[in-house]
Amino acid sequence: MTRRPDSGTTVDALGADDLRTVFGSYPTGVVAVCAMVAGERVGMAMSTFVPVSLDPPLACVCVQRTSRTWPLLRTADRLGISVLAHHHEHAARALAARTGDRFAGIDLETGHGAVHLAGSTARLVCTVEDEVDAGDHLLVVLRVHTASTTTGTDPLVFHRSAFVGLTAG
Repeated sequence: MTRRPDSGTTVDALGADDLRTVFGSYPTGVVAVCAMVAGERVGMAMSTFVPVSLDPPLACVCVQRTSRTWPLLRTADRLGISVLAHHHEHAARALAARTGDRFAGIDLETGHGAVHLAGSTARLVCTVEDEVDAGDHLLVVLRVHTASTTTGTDPLVFHRSAFVGLTAG
């Protein structure tokens, strides 16, 4: 057992709800991962996007093993990664929903074989490079083929189970 220096709680005694609270105290950006699959738009929102390498250009997302959307997205030729802007809260919620039209009311852009949300702070076109088992998630390594940014657009941030805007102070 490992003791944490700031408390008497052991790692072994830490429950999933406790760990979710701790992980939630770390603010993360929010991305949409979208593609065309068999002529249909498919997409999901994620708060686990990590730049990995400049050479070769790689990024990473983490996907719950129970996802019903990822098995569809992983078959796409190209994935569109959109770094969501502060005004995309509706889109983030819609893309995270388990039912309904995830793209209702969302302006989309297509190009290079990928689907992106209009007005995103950054857009990447990627392919799946590798998948690594990581507990109840898959760590998905993505090869980045193209990337662009939009200046002057603040990102959407997920913090303590809520979407918040990030603005310069």
